Amino acid sequence: MTAVRVLLADDQALVRAGFRVLVNAAPDLTVVGEAGTGGEAVRLARETRPDVVLMDLRMPGTDGIAATAEITADPDLAGVRVLVLTTFEIDEYVFAALRAGASGFLGKGVEAPELQEAIRVVARGDALLSPTATKGLITRFLSAPDATRDTGEPAALAALTDREREVMAMVATGLTNEEIATRLGISPMTAKTHVNRAMLKLGAHDRAQLVIIAYETGMVRPRPRP
Repeated sequence: MTAVRVLLADDQALVRAGFRVLVNAAPDLTVVGEAGTGGEAVRLARETRPDVVLMDLRMPGTDGIAATAEITADPDLAGVRVLVLTTFEIDEYVFAALRAGASGFLGKGVEAPELQEAIRVVARGDALLSPTATKGLITRFLSAPDATRDTGEPAALAALTDREREVMAMVATGLTNEEIATRLGISPMTAKTHVNRAMLKLGAHDRAQLVIIAYETGMVRPRPRP
C-alpha cells in the first residue's frame, strides 16, 4: 500500500512539529516536506508532488490563500489537494481559501484520528470534510450584504443535464452521495457519477468547488440566518 504523501505548511515550527508527529503516527501517511511560508509551500509542492498539502492561511509574505490558488491553478499539480488548517473554523480567510481551490478545512485543535482521516478523505479526491460546517461557512459569507456573486446562469451550467443540476444542488446543501442516492432512489455509484460529470463540465476539481459554483451562480440560495 502506497502511503499518502503530505506537505506541511505553517510559519510556526512548533506547530509543524506537532502535525508531523500526528501524520507520521499513521502507517498509511507520511510527511514529505515542511514549509514556513506560502512561497515555500508552492516550491515544495512542485518538488515533492505531495498528495495533500496541510496549509495554514496566515503566513508572512505569500499567505496560504495565494499559495493555495497557485497550487490548484498549476496543471502540473492537478493531483495535489489542499486542506486548510485554521484556528477558527468559521473565518473569512477559510472561505477565500475554498474559492482559491482548497478541498476543505480543519480546525487546528483537531484530534489525531480526525486529522488522519481528513487527509485520507481529501487524498481520495473527496471534499467537504464537514459538510454541515462548510455549508454554514458558505452560507454565512454569501448571505452577507456585501457578498458579490453572479446571479445569472453561466453557459457552463447550461451544459448540465436536469439530473446533474439536481444532484449538484444537493451537494451544495451538504448531502453525501449516499444521502443523495436515498433521496433520488438511485445507487450511490450513480449519484457519484452525476457529481463527477457536473465537476468535469464545470471545471471543478472537487466537491468543494462544485458547492462554491452552485452558490455563486445562484443555483442555490443561502437561507437567512436566524
